[in-house]
Amino acid sequence: MLASYATVARRAAALTVIAAAVMVGLSAGLVGIKGLVGALVGVAIVAVFFGISIAVVGRAAKVSPQAMMVAALATFLVKIIALAFVVSALNGNKAFSSKTVGFTAIGCILVWSAAQVITAMRVRMLYVEPDGKR
Repeated sequence: MLASYATVARRAAALTVIAAAVMVGLSAGLVGIKGLVGALVGVAIVAVFFGISIAVVGRAAKVSPQAMMVAALATFLVKIIALAFVVSALNGNKAFSSKTVGFTAIGCILVWSAAQVITAMRVRMLYVEPDGKR
């Protein structure tokens, strides 16, 4: 299970890095320096949030599939609450473009999610654990 999760996370991260580079370039080209800084802030938010998920869920996957699911749901809840605090803290900031933060963050999240789904569908994973192999 852990090897499959690592494969899914690696592929999703690789595709998200490519998408982030494209979005940072677009933001910088269309909006300028404030767009560049905003896009980098968006990438940083997504990287930190998904990095936390990878670390927590990966560690829980070593314990059991049940622990992995609980960890995934708990980190999701914590990240949603933390995101609300981050967005409210960044509200009204004039140092960067908030539109490029949103554009980049949403774009990276969509690419990450799509890459995880597609990779998980293609990677051969057991749906049940065979008897005697734990």
